Amino acid sequence: MHRIAVNGMQVDVVRKDIKNLHLGVYPPEGRVRVAAPLRVDDEAVRLAVITKLPWIKRQQTRFRSQERQSPREYTYRETHYFLGKRYLLNVIEHPGPSRVEVNKAKIDLYVPAGSDAGRREQVMLKWYRKELKALIPPLIAKWQDTLGVTVDDWGVKKMKTKWGSCNIEARRIWLNLELAKKPAQCLEYVVVHEMVHLLERNHTDRFRELMDQFMPQWRYYRDVLNQSPLGHEAWSY
Repeated sequence: MHRIAVNGMQVDVVRKDIKNLHLGVYPPEGRVRVAAPLRVDDEAVRLAVITKLPWIKRQQTRFRSQERQSPREYTYRETHYFLGKRYLLNVIEHPGPSRVEVNKAKIDLYVPAGSDAGRREQVMLKWYRKELKALIPPLIAKWQDTLGVTVDDWGVKKMKTKWGSCNIEARRIWLNLELAKKPAQCLEYVVVHEMVHLLERNHTDRFRELMDQFMPQWRYYRDVLNQSPLGHEAWSY
């Protein structure tokens, strides 16, 4: 990947073995990325970007005005998200084991007295991981049958710039822990996206055709994912 300047705007350019040029604008700050066929030179990319400048500016304005979460402090009545829904944190100090429970519009966080923000964060992240890992196996089983592929291994981890990834040789997919905070349909979309890579390695026209075939609403779910409250990372979907 390399970068070119277009009207004072930095554009990331990736060349791939694809037929057509694809341009995307990504949250949180409206980063512009172009996937270009190997035969297309930088001048052609620059001209393509110029023709889309009004659309790019609209997307960047939308992303920059989008709601963002400030860094979490894990204090009483702080906002937290789970499966796309907004909850208020209810910190409960007690002598027993730490745990998290969803209670109507609140998330009850049980921690020992005197627990600092770091300890509270650890408890919350452990809970998010447990909940997310319970949701993934049924989705993989469902889509293995639908797509006719096999996932040999999967895992959950914190990822700074991607919602998911796929190691095609190992037939292993990784999913971002942050997906526990997003709507369930978005989790399913990312699972399908990564599994389709087992049929088509790159984001080619064929990849998009497969997504259209198996999940016709995938672009809507992608947009919902990108429009939900953002942290400070730069996601790549």
